[in-house]
Amino acid sequence: MKKTPDTAADNATPDVDTSRRQFFKNAAAGALGAAVMMNMVPAAIRNQAWAAGSDAPEITEVKIGFIPLTDCAPIVVAAQMGFDKKYGIKIVPSKEASWAGVRDKVVNGELHAAHVLYGLVYGVQMGIGGQQKDMNVLMTLNNNGQGITLANQLKDKGVTGGATLKRLLDNENRDYTFAQTFPTGTHAMWLYYWLATYGIHPFQDVKTIVVPPPQMVANMRIGNMDGYCVGEPWNARAIYDKVGFTAATTQEIWTDHPEKVLGTTAEFVAKNPNTALAITKAILDACRYIDATANRPAVAKLIAGKAYVNAPEEVIEGRFLGHYDNGIGKKWEDPNYMKFFNDGKVTFPYLSDGMWFLTQHKRWGLLKTDPDYLAIAKKVNRIDIYTEAAKSLGIAVPSDPMRSSKLIDGVVWDGKDPKAYANGFKIKA
Repeated sequence: MKKTPDTAADNATPDVDTSRRQFFKNAAAGALGAAVMMNMVPAAIRNQAWAAGSDAPEITEVKIGFIPLTDCAPIVVAAQMGFDKKYGIKIVPSKEASWAGVRDKVVNGELHAAHVLYGLVYGVQMGIGGQQKDMNVLMTLNNNGQGITLANQLKDKGVTGGATLKRLLDNENRDYTFAQTFPTGTHAMWLYYWLATYGIHPFQDVKTIVVPPPQMVANMRIGNMDGYCVGEPWNARAIYDKVGFTAATTQEIWTDHPEKVLGTTAEFVAKNPNTALAITKAILDACRYIDATANRPAVAKLIAGKAYVNAPEEVIEGRFLGHYDNGIGKKWEDPNYMKFFNDGKVTFPYLSDGMWFLTQHKRWGLLKTDPDYLAIAKKVNRIDIYTEAAKSLGIAVPSDPMRSSKLIDGVVWDGKDPKAYANGFKIKA
């Protein structure tokens, strides 16, 4: 595949003071003042020094990696708005160029934690997405808000969604290429699930490749792929640049699906339990803040900068607020747009969510045998740390670590019989 420029992956270091001043200036112009936004702690408490003691963070400067995507917002907001200071730490966001880079830096300790694909964490845990390393999920960062984009050339051939894509593939004798962002990641699993729902085998009927999120639009523009699955704003950007259209949103595939997580190594948590707790509290505060619609325009403006997502503010803000346009004539207000908190339902690390990715890894041949799905999820998802953090912030914790959902194909996932679920699909490896 031809290498293309990646201006969005520029690793410029943010001017923290300037960004903070600009953020508060933007937030002040919003519908709500800072004192009432999402139950924020008063400034006197927010800025007080951390009391040293046995519960003090072991590390005070925490480097957290992120990829230029809209859902990196909790990391940026926690750092820029001072949520981290409340808990005795300083979060240093580190912009990374690819998910493989994030994986390697978290595993070798260059990054303390990261905004990362749910399925990537489980892939590393199982040794199928890189070198095996015991991993931990501290919390979920967001639900929904990803998409499947198809090239405009397909629209010209009558393709508007999965059914018409299947018809084209059945009647045209040429190879079609689709991109995702990491082999065991969320975008790969959404793409494969969507294709299979319409009778398209993701490995036999089409070719799939890996492309970092910020490079998707550029690669589609020069014809390296016919479609891709990625997070925002790179689906909206394809429409903005007139190179593609949205065939499906991931919330259509699974409403309120798990997406990015706050991931780290089990080793880091074992050595730095107080730091892990402090990080979780800071990011929880940020997620709760971002979920208020009134705060989102200012957040969109903040993350649009070159140091973060590096995309036009309007491209980020539209879908960030639930204003959807698929680029081929349909516009709608999506109630299932990207969520970051939802009264704690988003952020809780459900065991069934982690188990689902393992079932898909088994479905597509990444895992050759069925693992102990529940035991692995209990090991990876640190419900104990999350619960302590949430309760200290007055956030309700779900009573059941499993949840039930019906996906686009009508099949219900509830985590009760993961082996039967993983092996029960008609289209699989």
